[in-house]
Amino acid sequence: MFGFTEEQIATFGLTFGVAGFMLYMLFIIGQLAWESKAGRFGTFVLFLGLAFGMVGFIAKFAIQWFLDR
Repeated sequence: MFGFTEEQIATFGLTFGVAGFMLYMLFIIGQLAWESKAGRFGTFVLFLGLAFGMVGFIAKFAIQWFLDR
């Protein structure tokens, strides 16, 4: 499709698609904390739960880069 291989399209979707989805999730969590008046600690806990998933996603790319180097 448009001169790209299936692997290139999948890599692009995984990196930019999932990263964009994570930014959207940050917006959703922030909106949820704002509307529920969670306070500082409640907002921190909400974002902490989301951050665990993001750290794993970023660590995957860091480990992959280190092994390919």
